[in-house]
Amino acid sequence: MSGTNIENELKQAIEMNVEEERLKYTLKLINDEILKYIAYRKKFSEYIVNYRKNIIEEYRDDEDKIVEYFDHERFIKEETYNAVDKKLNELTVLKNSPYFGRVDFSEEDFGVERLYIGRFGLTPEGYDEPVVMDWRAPAASLFYEGKLGETYYKAPIGNIKANVLARRQYIINKGKLEGMFDTEVNIKDEILQKVLSKNADDKLKDIVTTIQKEQDEIIREDKYTTVVVDGCAGSGKTTVALHRVAYLLYNYRNILEDKVLILGPNNIFMEYISNVLPSLGETAVKQTTFTELAKYLLQLYDVMPYKDYMEKILKNDSEFIDEVLYKTSEKYIEKLDAIIDDLDKNYFKYKDVEFRGKIIISKEEIYDLHKYYGTMPLFKRSKKIKRIIYSKLKDYRDELIRNIEKRFKEEINRYNEKQLNIEITNLEFRRKIEIRDVIKELMQIKKSIDWLDNPDCIDIYNRFNGSKQLTIDDLAPILYLKIKLEGFRLENEIKHVVIDEAQDYSKLQFLVIKDITKTPALTILGDTNQRILPICGKIPMNTIDEIYDNLKIKKFKLIKSYRSTKEIMEFANNYLDENKIVPLVRSGAAVVEKNINSYEILTEVAIDKVMRYREKGYESIAIITKDLTMARKVFDSIKNRIHVRIIDNENVIYHSGIVVLPSYFAKGLEFDTVIFINDCGVKDNKKLKYVMATRALHELYVVNII
Repeated sequence: MSGTNIENELKQAIEMNVEEERLKYTLKLINDEILKYIAYRKKFSEYIVNYRKNIIEEYRDDEDKIVEYFDHERFIKEETYNAVDKKLNELTVLKNSPYFGRVDFSEEDFGVERLYIGRFGLTPEGYDEPVVMDWRAPAASLFYEGKLGETYYKAPIGNIKANVLARRQYIINKGKLEGMFDTEVNIKDEILQKVLSKNADDKLKDIVTTIQKEQDEIIREDKYTTVVVDGCAGSGKTTVALHRVAYLLYNYRNILEDKVLILGPNNIFMEYISNVLPSLGETAVKQTTFTELAKYLLQLYDVMPYKDYMEKILKNDSEFIDEVLYKTSEKYIEKLDAIIDDLDKNYFKYKDVEFRGKIIISKEEIYDLHKYYGTMPLFKRSKKIKRIIYSKLKDYRDELIRNIEKRFKEEINRYNEKQLNIEITNLEFRRKIEIRDVIKELMQIKKSIDWLDNPDCIDIYNRFNGSKQLTIDDLAPILYLKIKLEGFRLENEIKHVVIDEAQDYSKLQFLVIKDITKTPALTILGDTNQRILPICGKIPMNTIDEIYDNLKIKKFKLIKSYRSTKEIMEFANNYLDENKIVPLVRSGAAVVEKNINSYEILTEVAIDKVMRYREKGYESIAIITKDLTMARKVFDSIKNRIHVRIIDNENVIYHSGIVVLPSYFAKGLEFDTVIFINDCGVKDNKKLKYVMATRALHELYVVNII
């Protein structure tokens, strides 16, 4: 062994020893912090209990005081407990793996700094600098930079120049240092390969330890920038979006807390990603689908289910597809605008409003008000005009009542005391009758102003739509009418919106989301190669700068796939005419294609392959078919011989195991292995097959039914 090798081994041993000591030191601080927070929680609990006893004793006879105390006490308790529990959860996570990376850098006038990067930050009381820096902190971006040398990181005060001297990545599990790597380029391949080669579990994971430079740039983009990401299957679009949310909340919590909305493609997908943000310490984020949000806002639930909608498209129902193309087109927006314009010009037939022979407000004056408030949505405007009319009627009513009261007093003054004692009852009765008649007449006049009543937007749309069954393509148009006619928007303030699988959104959906939320920025993610819905012209996601012409927009392309092996991605590339995927160099088994000519053989092939995958230790195995009819056929043929589930509606909660599902429910999901049922007798959209093939992480088996 040469002297150089011995020297290198000695240096590595010393480095490892130093890092192990640093890890022990960090773990001790974490344990001390955990004990401190447990003691704090106990002390606070005892204080609450004792104070509660004293309050009940002191105000035993005053229910209002006790209720007031318990409302206040509950609020304080919840807020404090939430903060303590959140910190304890973070410390528990750090106890297993306090940090995953280190970056050494120098700043002008500040010398060399060394930062240890973790999932959460750790700054014990009395420490001026963090022992572990949260990955979302501005300076932590240097770890993800992807190169050594001169660079900068974005801080609240602006860009800070830095010279990155070294980057190290650690494998720490259960508080033990299992390995470390120094790297000068990207996050070390050994670690990335290790993470990617694991089996898929039933949920999407966070990727803080393996974020790549191109992903980190998207995550850390300015909060007022609308980010549009067109990324291939497996490029980490969804996880990047969720980490961007975590990053924004960490750095702008006072602005964005409880004001972030995530829109996913279906409920299966939303359940699938549900643990990512909590694993990053964020729980106060609204997550739903556009369809569910729209149905809730409209209180409209009799809408064609998503699976029925997709089945009609996959069965090439030409009449239905024509309807989809029409309702997602520019022409349809023009038709809706024409309805709105016609209502504005012709719906309200203005009349004079009279009260006891006096014109309170003329139809000309009402028309002038209509023009004066012309920038208001029509139905909001009509309510405003009605309030003005009611106010004028009230003023005249008050004038009439004052005159009645005046006459009453004048009549009283004409009587002496003896006469008044005789007539007062009659006078009072006449006064009340006259006032009652005025009020009664006013109520009738108010009822007669029904020509200013607003029709229901759903009724307007149903008439326009020919009272057909509503589909998901009808929800955005109805919301569009409510926005334009009523000035409708969400009650709760939204400051950031994330739209996933955005390639399937229409221009109208994008317009509606912006108008109902009034959000200053969005994160929009999709894959143009995965648009399986019919469309005329360009995919709206790609022309977002024309739709949102008043926003600061930045577009990104992600062309590297981190999900599947090189063999799987090269196979999937056969279905693409352009925008080919660049697979990460992670080799695996070759993609196998098997041709069969009967469904009986399909059953035996599917069972045999599933059993072989199970023997290899794969936990998540999917049999993906084009549509639900085929999925049910396959499921029925194998369900009595192996333990298998079927995803046949979007309310099924997905867990690992063997599952049969149609292509459209597989979007966004990933499995250890996929058995791809390719019915060659049916003309399929190539993009649909691309979606089906790219769900597999490690092995793909294609069964061609010929």
